[in-house]
Amino acid sequence: MTAILEPETQSTVEHAVRLSGVRKAFGTGARSVVALDGVDLAVEPGEFVCLLGASGCGKTTLLNLVAGLDAVSGGEIELNTARPAVMFQEAALMPWLTASRNVELPLRIAGVKRADRRRRTAELLDLVRLGEVGDKRPHELSGGMRQRVALARALASAVHGAGGGKQALLLMDEPFSALDAITRDVLQAELLRVWRTTGTAVLFVTHDVREAVRLGQRVVLLSSRPGRVVQEWQVDRLSAAGEAKTVDEINGRLREVISSHAAA
Repeated sequence: MTAILEPETQSTVEHAVRLSGVRKAFGTGARSVVALDGVDLAVEPGEFVCLLGASGCGKTTLLNLVAGLDAVSGGEIELNTARPAVMFQEAALMPWLTASRNVELPLRIAGVKRADRRRRTAELLDLVRLGEVGDKRPHELSGGMRQRVALARALASAVHGAGGGKQALLLMDEPFSALDAITRDVLQAELLRVWRTTGTAVLFVTHDVREAVRLGQRVVLLSSRPGRVVQEWQVDRLSAAGEAKTVDEINGRLREVISSHAAA
């Protein structure tokens, strides 16, 4: 694998991102809605963390805060990344650009020289197994292929920002939920392969407990609104039996969280 896709040095920092007492409210006064309240969470360099919770618990809000797309109402977010890259549920590719030009876009915006960005783009498309379709436009690609292009584009942004003591961080907001089951299963495996290759830290939002346990090293459960961390599970290196048991445990805890909110 080429050097651009490998971590430059062994990390010397304790986290890629750390949230301390993060609070987010929308609106003011009596009509304000508190989406997050007192969230404490850290993601280590190269760690894969999955974020679970009921609808409306603030998972996407949390990603937006980490990405810098919104400002916290209280608490602090400490980043050791230049700019986190974000991958959404929809691929959101520019329809008039080829796959290569879509991946190249964040590098072009960052001022990377043409020869370097073309080389990096080719490496990233090869990494997501799309080296032969760089000249295709989004409408010529399947849904799964478009999400692979979106992943390559996000990595272009994340990996370019890493280095100099900074970590690469990829924020993923239910990126596979709109895909059919077979394509989703394939892309989950591809994401794990790419993550292991690049050493990028990942904060992955999902509603799917099985997906969280399969992908993550750690699963974090948020309470219903206002969201706060209520429990965490270490899920890497589980046996098949251990994985099934953990899925049942997390589902049970998630039901408790939803029920307690409904009864409040």
